[in-house]
Amino acid sequence: MTTTSSPSATMGALLQRGYGGVETLAVGRAPVPALRPGHVLVRVAAASPDSGTIHLMTGRPTIVRPFLGLRTPRQPIPGLAFAGVVEAVGEGVEGFAVGDAVAGSAPGAFAERVVARATKLARIPEGVTMTDAAAQPISAVTALQAVRDVARVEAGQRVLVIGAGGGVGSALVQLAVLAGARVTGVASAAKAAFVRSLGAERTIDYRATPEPADWGRFDVVIDTADGRGLSVLRQALAPRGALVIVGADHAGGPVLDGLDRQFRAALLNPFVRHRLAMVMQRESGADLAVVLEHLASGRMRSAVSEVAPVADALAAIARLQRREVAGKVVVDLTGLAALAG
Repeated sequence: MTTTSSPSATMGALLQRGYGGVETLAVGRAPVPALRPGHVLVRVAAASPDSGTIHLMTGRPTIVRPFLGLRTPRQPIPGLAFAGVVEAVGEGVEGFAVGDAVAGSAPGAFAERVVARATKLARIPEGVTMTDAAAQPISAVTALQAVRDVARVEAGQRVLVIGAGGGVGSALVQLAVLAGARVTGVASAAKAAFVRSLGAERTIDYRATPEPADWGRFDVVIDTADGRGLSVLRQALAPRGALVIVGADHAGGPVLDGLDRQFRAALLNPFVRHRLAMVMQRESGADLAVVLEHLASGRMRSAVSEVAPVADALAAIARLQRREVAGKVVVDLTGLAALAG
């Protein structure tokens, strides 16, 4: 094991006392996580909340609570996506050294330090900031896997991204354009200019034109938690088109909470002419490295619309929960130690 110094016994962290909204969160102190073989200890500079953070905060869908903790989360520190500097390297880890700037995903990201599996980390290329890197490990990696592996987007295809102004949606738009597709984004009117700046050739205001049957016909529809039924969304598909469902959508009641749509897609797929599929995101350092290289080369642009100081973390997470954030919000954690006392 390689390390710079012995960390203090406790650290500043955002702590979750139960399930619910941001009222369950507060800054406090927690034990520094122990370094394990195959893992890396990172001093966190920035973390980015995502829809997974919201699901874990609310404890929904409740079907997963036996794994998370029935009444309170077993992992009291929220957050998954982060960027920071390697402070120690566990036994058996190759390719990372103390002092490396890295991004990755691990439970408990909203803290001064986090321990992450080495396979879920990637070095941050020169020219990519900590805050931009912190926004990629969950949302952009999910988008890459959706476009490349599940939707299998090809040059010349017509692709519709529903929720194009969100964290995953903003990456979907860019990655589909990189694949050579002609992209239309469904978003609010307030986010339309932002979506077009990412490369979408057209946007649809879902309030002004609410029915998918009026959106046109597409080879691929990627839905980032819109909530409409499968039969409704299939109205926007070409005869042999593909419908890809990303994430849960708060539309199936508190138990399944949107996952029912994903299950129905898998069950229905063999019996319909359209291809119906769901995205099961895999936290992957290799895929994260692909996204970070796109950023470093300029093939993708950062979708971070706001960098919030740690004192405003709760307000930023609340805005994300209300779907008011265009692209990604990142929380700068460099002031966490002073705030935690």
